[in-house]
Amino acid sequence: MYTFTTIKHLQTDLASGTISCVQLVEESIKAIDAKKQLNAFLEVFNTSALVQAKLVDEKLKSKTAGKLAGVVIGIKDNICYKGHKVSCSSKILEGFESLYSSTVVERLLAEDAIIIGRLNCDEFAMGSSNENSAFGKVLNPLNEKMVPGGSSGGSAAAVAANLCHVALGSDTGGSIRQPASFTGTVGLKPTYGRISRWGLVAYASSFDQIGPITKTVQDAALLLEIMAGKDEYDTTASQKAVGHYVNELADTKKYKIAYLKECVESNGLDPEVKKHTLDSLDKLKQSGHTVEGVDFPYLDFLVPTYYVLTTAEASSNLSRFDLVHSY
Repeated sequence: MYTFTTIKHLQTDLASGTISCVQLVEESIKAIDAKKQLNAFLEVFNTSALVQAKLVDEKLKSKTAGKLAGVVIGIKDNICYKGHKVSCSSKILEGFESLYSSTVVERLLAEDAIIIGRLNCDEFAMGSSNENSAFGKVLNPLNEKMVPGGSSGGSAAAVAANLCHVALGSDTGGSIRQPASFTGTVGLKPTYGRISRWGLVAYASSFDQIGPITKTVQDAALLLEIMAGKDEYDTTASQKAVGHYVNELADTKKYKIAYLKECVESNGLDPEVKKHTLDSLDKLKQSGHTVEGVDFPYLDFLVPTYYVLTTAEASSNLSRFDLVHSY
């Protein structure tokens, strides 16, 4: 099985002929089949992925390939891809085929990414364990007796198990970040509006964001740079210019960083998690950053407030699927 450290490393090998896009897709298909007990993928796009791989191999030969040439990407089953099924892991939408592609998928394909399949999730992206899919639970590849987190558990599990190079998830209240933490991957929820929501099946529109799950921070920065930006189809998308996030990782500026004391000092925090958190804070200090604990007395109100707002939005967004209303 071919392995690489970053997308940059992968593309160096592609340019040298060490590996081809077709070989990468074939390896991914084999790996998905070999680890199907994880139930990470609901469907593998064998035909379209191999067609795309052949096209990208030709572009590599002519030196016209994009920034994501050869990168095999899985998408959460609430992100639309034209001509492919999307069900939000629900039998309500079982068999539905999308008529258009989401903005993020369009931007990834424009840079020659290869979409390998759709990934299992908690139904309509509501959940935190990925046990609530209509098509069965997802297992954590690090320990199959454990959950991978949710709702983007299939996305995180697929990256952690090397079934694809990168995956897209959606995050409303932690649904990228939490499964990433459960699987040892890098999960990023962008600032609201940084990435277009066009083509994402809505759970709570004023919270939802699409984001990447990767193996490294560098790869997450690259995906963000490609997917971000204004979009005529999404009026909530930010109009601000997209930064050069990959280059900014080399910034040597020292920052002032705060952490919530109520979280780190909570009696309910697992001792191992607390130790790793404190170790990380110490590393930041040793690197010259200023790290301070701050008080946030409203912590106990966050989750109740979140559920009042998100479920109100969900009841409106999901009413379109109840087949009761006439329009």
